[in-house]
Amino acid sequence: MTDLQLLPKLDGGEPDVLRNARQITLVGANGAGKTRFMKELMRRVGDRAYYLSALSASFPERSPSQMPGSIDMMYQQLAAKRPYMRSDAVSEIDKLAYMLVTDEFDILLDLKTRALAGEKIAPPKPSRLDRVMRVWETVFPGSEILRNAGRLMFETGSGDDPVAAVTLSQGEKAVFYYTTAVLYAMPGAVIFIDSPTLFLHTAILNTVWNTIESLRPDCTFVYNTVDPDFVNSRTQNTCVWIRSYDADKHAWDYRVLDYASITDDLFVDIIGSRRPVLFIEGDRVHSIDAKLYTLVFTDYTVRPLGSCDKVIETTRTFNDLRRMHHLDSRGIVDRDRRTDAEVDYLRRKNILVPNVAEVENIFLWEEVVRVMAEARGKNPDRVFPQVKDSVIELFSHQYDKQALEHVRHQVKRAVECKIDGRFTCITALEAHLRQLPDKLRPRDTYNHLLNDFSQMIKDGDYAGILRVFNYKPMLSECPVARLLGFSSKDDYISGVLWRLKGHDDVANRLRDAVKHCFGIYGEGMPPLVESKPAQQQDAAPQTGKPSSAHQPQEPRQQPRQRLKPGRGAERRKWKKKHSKNNSGDDRR
Repeated sequence: MTDLQLLPKLDGGEPDVLRNARQITLVGANGAGKTRFMKELMRRVGDRAYYLSALSASFPERSPSQMPGSIDMMYQQLAAKRPYMRSDAVSEIDKLAYMLVTDEFDILLDLKTRALAGEKIAPPKPSRLDRVMRVWETVFPGSEILRNAGRLMFETGSGDDPVAAVTLSQGEKAVFYYTTAVLYAMPGAVIFIDSPTLFLHTAILNTVWNTIESLRPDCTFVYNTVDPDFVNSRTQNTCVWIRSYDADKHAWDYRVLDYASITDDLFVDIIGSRRPVLFIEGDRVHSIDAKLYTLVFTDYTVRPLGSCDKVIETTRTFNDLRRMHHLDSRGIVDRDRRTDAEVDYLRRKNILVPNVAEVENIFLWEEVVRVMAEARGKNPDRVFPQVKDSVIELFSHQYDKQALEHVRHQVKRAVECKIDGRFTCITALEAHLRQLPDKLRPRDTYNHLLNDFSQMIKDGDYAGILRVFNYKPMLSECPVARLLGFSSKDDYISGVLWRLKGHDDVANRLRDAVKHCFGIYGEGMPPLVESKPAQQQDAAPQTGKPSSAHQPQEPRQQPRQRLKPGRGAERRKWKKKHSKNNSGDDRR
């Protein structure tokens, strides 16, 4: 245990110092700055900081940590010193398993060496693996961890044959991960745990963390959590309530709570809504995404996460946990320059992708323009053709640049994947890089896209152009705002959002129009695609982790969102009812 000085306060007061802290819980509402607070605290703690997150422990799609003393760094250093240790582990769980087995080999080799030297051998002290096995049997009575031919196998008590770690449930993986990881923390470490209740059933939660903490009485445990039951379960707990963060001052509004002062009202503020969750890009204050999707998907709690990668990772993780929290979890990311294969892959992962390149293009979606024209007392049949002609004209002057940007995106993603292999020497890497142009064929892809884009212009394929045209100034340079009686692009966007705040026919039609841009017709969302076991996960395409997306592809029908049974009939009924006003909005 150690003294821990907290961070600068927003009111200018002296930062609190926690003396001989054993357990610290960071609590606060979503977006209050808990994660930023924890990361800054880690930075200030320095080499004694040790970060654990079961959220990313099983997944290889992450950047290895460069923090001194991290699992990734320990594994890298140990693999360099032990020629008999496997060096191909990617996830933190695999690395910890290999480190445990290597420790066992080290102990056995040492015992044999000393025995051959004629030393009197005392019974060895319990190894890290022995201690992990003891915790495992405490948490999961009737289950065992077995040493088997240099591998760890898990007997789950079901009567089935022992299984490898990869087939364990997420909860079992979390217990193994946390237990093993804390045993490798440096002496006197400050162990930061992000979402300690994630994957763990409430019935075993206290047993797990009480047992884990008992393994390292020399360490301080800092938990970032929104679970009130977990906070109350920490008997030596110091609770830090983080209320907000000021980026300009780089300071937090927070206070250290007396254990008895943690009220139900506070935790209602922390936990927030229990509605289905929709993860999106951007932030709540500045991005159009949050303002638009909050008004369109009104049955969902919309949570901006920043990057598209964070949206994809979080949506996948939440759906893996659906049996525990019972919430529908989906994501939305811009199409940008993704290929059809990438979009189809994301949709199978419950990520909604619009049939336009970026969120701004939704405001040019034909149905949106027509509804707004009617609402503003304009003739949609006069307004929309002018908008359409203007957008096609803009695209005709830039389609070659747009094709180049699409090729650049595909080549970049493909190269990231292709040089992610293992090379025995620099010569092999150089040889591989020299072959990339022939394998990627960027000029063939460019010419193919030029032909596609040129055909869109000839055909007047407005919907197709919106799908591939990434051009931020488009809303300003086309006359949509002026034709609808708005003073500027921003005024037009505000006008659409203002209409969406209502509950009249215009608001409902606008919501439907935006949903149609995602291929959603009728009531409700498409059904969730259930997660597959790890061994059956779909391979990501080459441009998310690409495979052949860099190759020229024949044009094919744009994949649509999966619809519920009977949704096709609902869509035909809707089209018939609204055919007068939506003459072109259903093209893809």
